Amino acid sequence: MGWLAVMLTVVDLRHRRLPNALTLPAYPATAATMTMATTQGGHQIAQGALLGAVTLGGAYLAAHTLSPQAMGAGDVKLSGTQGAVMGAVGLPALIVGTTLAALLTLLLNATAPRRTRDRWRSGVPHGPALLAATYVVATFPTIQPP
Repeated sequence: MGWLAVMLTVVDLRHRRLPNALTLPAYPATAATMTMATTQGGHQIAQGALLGAVTLGGAYLAAHTLSPQAMGAGDVKLSGTQGAVMGAVGLPALIVGTTLAALLTLLLNATAPRRTRDRWRSGVPHGPALLAATYVVATFPTIQPP
């Protein structure tokens, strides 16, 4: 899934788009990964992944519905898979990951060169921050609060 995250990050930073050709294949890849993890760690992983996907996907869908210019549809599609990964780690990972993604988006906005921000015009891409936050909480699950 790492190659998919890199491709999504590059495309979102360059074009402010998370195309279906990249976001939709992440669903079967995530499902396969969660299935393999479930055989190793029991049904708690699958339940957490499902809860995370529904929770984060639902929250992003609500944000997009209330303010379409604030969050793109690509971010909504991406949030389901990223929520599943974070949820598989645990509820604290979902909370930490979501907070970290928001902070990274703010940091990107604050540190991007003016020329880049001007090119983005309609806002800072959120996909790279969500992908990075998911990577951090999945790779370093011990940084989560108990």
